[in-house]
Amino acid sequence: MPNRIMAHMVAFYPDRESSIKIAGALIDGGCSYLEIQFPFSDPTADGTYIQKACSRALQEGFKVNPGFRLISKIRKLTDIPIFIMGYANTVCFHGVKKFLDECVCSGAQGIIIPDLPFDYDEGIFSMGEKAGLNVIHVIAPSIHDERLRMILSRGPEYVYAVLRKGITGSYTTIGDENIRFLKKVGAYRVKILSGFGISTKKQVNVLSAYVHASVVGTAFIKEIMQNRGKSPYKIIIKKMHALL
Repeated sequence: MPNRIMAHMVAFYPDRESSIKIAGALIDGGCSYLEIQFPFSDPTADGTYIQKACSRALQEGFKVNPGFRLISKIRKLTDIPIFIMGYANTVCFHGVKKFLDECVCSGAQGIIIPDLPFDYDEGIFSMGEKAGLNVIHVIAPSIHDERLRMILSRGPEYVYAVLRKGITGSYTTIGDENIRFLKKVGAYRVKILSGFGISTKKQVNVLSAYVHASVVGTAFIKEIMQNRGKSPYKIIIKKMHALL
């Protein structure tokens, strides 16, 4: 299986123009998917680095409408699928149907809302599907078999499988437990996007046999934070090449 990366970035981090350059670097570096996070002040799944990036993005003036304009601009750079990631508060405050319609208009192919399961989703899954969006379920290794069957029997194209409990950021060792989980999900013939703590080529190589794409996010933000004053484009290109 080829190594595929779903690259996670934060809109407006470290500022609007730099985030466009970072998107360009991820695309030019060879990512297969872009996951663009709309920052939120009280996230439930983000580790320290992504939390800091989101705080900076909000200070730089991120709002939902400018966020969609950013997606539209990045859409012009590439044909690869773009997924918008955010939290329920942002979507519901903006208005679910309005948010989904603007996702489509901006050129996004799908959305990931990790704190809204499909059976308590404020209509996001049904409305998103009608709008032609991939609304991506987020599942963890602790999921019960019956609930996994319930979710995947709906026939989604993609599922986001987190590799462990907790929040993003810290390194995840890929072991037997992770592999068993991914094999169980893979039996449903769904495209698995899998992440949480992926930062090395070794991890990506191991995952490539079991997933459609590895999700990498914190590793990019960490590189940017640790190399302040340097070109984010060059930093990200180098990291992408190291992963692939």
